[in-house]
Amino acid sequence: MTVTIYHNPACGTSRTSLALIRTAGIEPEVIEYLKTPPSRSTLVQMIKDSGLSVRQAIREKEKLFAELNLADAAVTDEQLLDAMLTHPVLINRPFVVTPAGTRLCRPAELLLEILPEAQ
Repeated sequence: MTVTIYHNPACGTSRTSLALIRTAGIEPEVIEYLKTPPSRSTLVQMIKDSGLSVRQAIREKEKLFAELNLADAAVTDEQLLDAMLTHPVLINRPFVVTPAGTRLCRPAELLLEILPEAQ
């Protein structure tokens, strides 16, 4: 069983999600996405699998979001994805992928919907 967390150690919600996974007795694959961003296809798949729109998966609170004028309704999903891949800080966090599904774990408790039982 593989559990993967796209983690930012500076984010409290991301740290809480990682702790919940480990408390369940699972040692996940931890990907620090600011250092190792997902591929475009992986990012698109995670967003789709989590039931979100691209706009829901972008970090609107990030200063860069406003600087790049990404709130403009004319900005397409493809342009948002381009921005997220060029500036991974714009990817909302943490995404967690398990055999039971994918969630953007904000709040961290959403993780409980997809967290498998420890083996």
